[in-house]
Amino acid sequence: MSRINANLLLTLVALIWGSAFVAQSRGMVHLGPMMFTGVRFLIGALVVMPLMWVEWRSLARRGKTLQRLDGLKIAGLGTLLALGAVMQQIGIVSTSVTHAGFLTALYVPLVTVLGWLLWRQWPHWSVWPGALACLAGAYLLSGAQQLSIGAGDLWIIASTLPWALHVLLIGRVAHRMAAPFLVAGGQFVVCGLLALAWGLAWEPVSWAGLQAASGSLAYAGVMSVGVAFTAQVVAQRYAQASDAAIVLSAETLFAAAFGYLLMGDRLDAAGLAGCALILVSMVGVQLLPLLRRSRVPVVLEQQA
Repeated sequence: MSRINANLLLTLVALIWGSAFVAQSRGMVHLGPMMFTGVRFLIGALVVMPLMWVEWRSLARRGKTLQRLDGLKIAGLGTLLALGAVMQQIGIVSTSVTHAGFLTALYVPLVTVLGWLLWRQWPHWSVWPGALACLAGAYLLSGAQQLSIGAGDLWIIASTLPWALHVLLIGRVAHRMAAPFLVAGGQFVVCGLLALAWGLAWEPVSWAGLQAASGSLAYAGVMSVGVAFTAQVVAQRYAQASDAAIVLSAETLFAAAFGYLLMGDRLDAAGLAGCALILVSMVGVQLLPLLRRSRVPVVLEQQA
């Protein structure tokens, strides 16, 4: 897969994730955050299971079955996924879809910084201003300039650390194992079981609540988890983590759009400015490296 195709696939992921904020918000009316998270990730695992089976058989025929260490890596990814998803889900209870979508973009600069701290990965120079622009956009869009940060917003902000670590690690693990569907589905199972166990232990559960939330669970489980998270694993085998984080931050734009269309959320001038900053940073981090490459042949030709 080419870098451009990988980025286009990540943009589709961002679109699905942005629309899923509405389903998550509506589903929370009937279920607790842990229960909702657990059920939707197990639904996602069921969606990917046929692909997992095919991939497992293919690896077995080639004598490349997964080892115990591979299972531990997948379990670690699932734990990070559970932490991020649950904290985000708790935050959505008491904040707007627009706030939740844009505050999630705070993981973008974290990916860049952590990538440098952990592996000394120095990205293209455009990633740094792009990440800071995403941070500034999230600041404007969250209403932080009006000191309106609430408990739900803080939960969303806290969720960005496990999200950032997950974005950094998912591409590495999937690439080394050469088994994107097993990695994706395995992490869904771990995340779903952890959240479901917590929900059954500490949250009120009723069959009526599950039925009432079935539509939201179906969309969040099939599209957001089964399709989008799996596509993320596939695409990040061919995209740098810092670039992927900025492209995926487009989910905040889509969250605002779906919040506007379906839930009546509105943005003021500062919010629109924040939206523009994130969009510019997302486009810039993709185009600027390409412009530099396109100039190299011209310079060589002139020297010749």
